[in-house]
Parts: sequence; structure tokens; C-alpha cells
Amino acid sequence: MSAGDPAAGDGREGGDRGADRGADRGADRGGLRAALGGLTTRGRSFLAAGVAAAVCAYVLGQSDLLRVGLLLSMLPLISVALLYRTRYRVAGSRRLTPVRVPAGSEARVHLRMDNVSRLPTGLLMLQDHVPYVLGPRPRFVLDRMEPGGRREVSYRVRSDLRGSYPLGPLQLRLTDPFGMCELTRSFSAFDTLTVIPRTESLPPVRLTGDASGYGEGRRRSLALAGDDDVIPRAYRYGDDLRRVHWRSTARYGELMVRREEQPQRARCTVLLDTRAIAYHGVGPDSAFEWAVSGAASSLIHILERGFAVRLLTDTGDCVPGAGGDGFAATPQDSADSAGLMMDTLAVVDHSEGDGLARAHDLLRGGDEGLLIAFFGDLDEKQAELVARMRRRSGAAVAFVMDSEAWASGGASAGPVEERLRLLREAGWTALAVPPGASLSALWRLADTARGEPSGDGPGGYGGWS
Repeated sequence: MSAGDPAAGDGREGGDRGADRGADRGADRGGLRAALGGLTTRGRSFLAAGVAAAVCAYVLGQSDLLRVGLLLSMLPLISVALLYRTRYRVAGSRRLTPVRVPAGSEARVHLRMDNVSRLPTGLLMLQDHVPYVLGPRPRFVLDRMEPGGRREVSYRVRSDLRGSYPLGPLQLRLTDPFGMCELTRSFSAFDTLTVIPRTESLPPVRLTGDASGYGEGRRRSLALAGDDDVIPRAYRYGDDLRRVHWRSTARYGELMVRREEQPQRARCTVLLDTRAIAYHGVGPDSAFEWAVSGAASSLIHILERGFAVRLLTDTGDCVPGAGGDGFAATPQDSADSAGLMMDTLAVVDHSEGDGLARAHDLLRGGDEGLLIAFFGDLDEKQAELVARMRRRSGAAVAFVMDSEAWASGGASAGPVEERLRLLREAGWTALAVPPGASLSALWRLADTARGEPSGDGPGGYGGWS
């Protein structure tokens, strides 16, 4: 039997050829020894009974018993030979809908088998390998497939834990009509199901900053040559003569045209603290998982508002990382960037670092726009470092968790309030995150707090703008 398994969709011809070679190599390596290893309990029983009958016939001199023994012995061997020599060409495909699913939601896996040979198949058992966190291993029994026939089956997978999970390889189990032998053939390709963090719909608030666009405080930047603008440049072949800037032409002594100015997109950096020492507890209800889900919700909300967004971690890793500043270059890139950032959050884990210095150094431009941060426990040194980050961005909002309170289910301790006061005095809108808090409620609270004075004491807040 030979098999093909494209990663997704149809693409069957290329997959057939690649898997045909793989299946043939597997058959050659295994040889008849592997085929004999596929004897079922029934086949082994027949073989043992035949050998025993042949031995008894030799000892007792009974020729008729010898014929019976030979028949019992040859039947499973003939089944092995026939099944081993049969070359079914079966193509398989797997399709995920969707390929990226939030934690706690279901995805459906569609399997399709095509008999592309001129011979009908026997009874087939189809089995797909899935990680145990996605559910039980699916098994299907497929009836005999006629030449050119097709069978389609599907199953559902679900995980409460984010991550990237491989699906496959797909296996087919062949049996002979007498049930004497079973052979297994594996497809070669895998698919990946990405379980992203749960996201929460956030209420609309006034999100601006020093680098805002699309509204208040909008800055302008030069666009590509060939569009209108009041800033002149040298004439280039193909430029519209209606854009000639005559005053500059007379001044410089050569033909000058106007360039276009266009609004610069508002920027936002979402900072996620992944330090292992900053969080206690594990599981989907832990403080770290809340921070990851909060970062994912913020990213989606900010992207929907038209911002250029990047994801930054305490290790200095920046996603999407396009260009020198890490922001997506165009609105069209934002869709790809969103998928890349969500894929990153799906597999993000604790870091071994003990500080936020790398993230602080990356926020060195001073024109980073809006900064939204999710922190675990902050000691005095790290809180002072975070406070200095405010000077390197526009508006800044921090969600700080007391992971010990999360682990014990109690109220926030005194040190957390001290850290919040330090951040607020530096201009942050700093909020404590109690166990099981709703991000949408805290988001609205941050919007309410932005109008309060900054730096006036423990009650002072920074603001979104």
C-alpha cells in the first residue's frame, strides 16, 4: 500500500508521489519479517495449530492429519503474502477549520481518503495521532473503497490550554478477509493546530499618545515620491507637471515638484512580563495565564483601532519585528502581524531572566506611542526601572498582579500598593489586578482614571493621553 498526505486541502498529486516513495521504503525496510509480525491472534493460532498437527502426523504416521496441518499452516502465511504484495495507492488529506482557535473552543478536523489505484481496497481502519490534551485518539472503520472512490470523516478537538499541537501522522490498518493479518501504513505529513489565548472584548476608550495618528495629535510623515506635498524635491521622469513647485524651481535653478505628506499611524507597544520569578501558580487560572490573555485581548483591541502594534517581552523579543522599530510597516501588514503575535502568545512561556532591563533598553526612542504593560511581581528595583519606561513612551498603562494573592485567593498586599504608587508618580496609569479580575472592567477603570491628576500622591494616576 502506498499513501500520500498533503498538509492541508487537496494538493493530492504531489502528496501522493512523496508518500508513495515513503510507503515503499517502509515496506522494503520491514520486509516479510514485518508482515509476519502483523499476524493477528487468529493467524498465530492457525499457524500454531498447523505446526502441531504436522508434528503429530509425523510422529503417528497419519498422512491425512499432515494435510490438515499443512492447510492450517499455509492459510495465515498465504494471507500475509497476499496482504504484503498488495499495492493499494491511497491518498489522504487533512483539513483544519480553523487552524487557529482560542483556548476552550473546538476545531474540526476533516479527513479524506481517496483510492487512486485500479484495485478495490479491503476494510480499512483509519487512526489519527493527536496529543492527549486535545482529546481521545480518533479511530474510524472505512468500508471497501472502489477504484477512484472517496471516503470522508471528521472529528473535533478541544484544548483548555494554549499551545501549538501537532496532528498526525495518519495511520491506515489493512486486514485480510479472514482476519489473519493486519498491516499498518503511516502517512508522513503533520498539521499543526494553534490554540491561542482566550481574548476578551474590551470597551472603546480614548486611546492616544505622543505618536498618535488617526485623530488628535496626528503627526505627518513623507510618503513615496510621486504624490502631492508642499515639500519640494527634484523632478523625476514620470512626475505630474501639475505638481511643479515654481518658487522652488526658481530658487534652485532646476525643476522641483511637491512630495506628499501622509498621516503617520498611531503606535502601541504591548509589554508582557514573562519572568518565572514574577509569577506563582500554574494552570489556566494562574496569574501568568491571565497576563497572557490580557496581552492578547489588548493586541486585538488596539489593532482594531487602527494602531501599528508590536509585542514586546522582558527578554527583549519583539514581534512582528519588521523594520528597525518592530512595528508593521503598512496596514496590510497588520493582519499578518496579528497572526504572528497571537501565535507567539500561544507558545510563550516563562523566561529565566530576573529583570526588565532588556525591555527598558528597547524602549529608547521616546516616541513609542501608547505603552500597555502586564507585570507580575515587581520588587523595588524593577519598579523603579518600569517607572523610567514612562519617559520613553507616550501614554502608559500598567496592569500589575500580586501573584501571591492569586495563589492564595486573598487581597493585595502592602508591597504591591507601594509599587503602584511609584508607577503612578512616574505618570503611569497603574492598576492592581485581583484574582479572577475582568480585563474589560479594569480597562474601563483605566479610562476613568486617566482624567485624575498625575504625580500628586498615592491617589494620582497617569492617563491614556
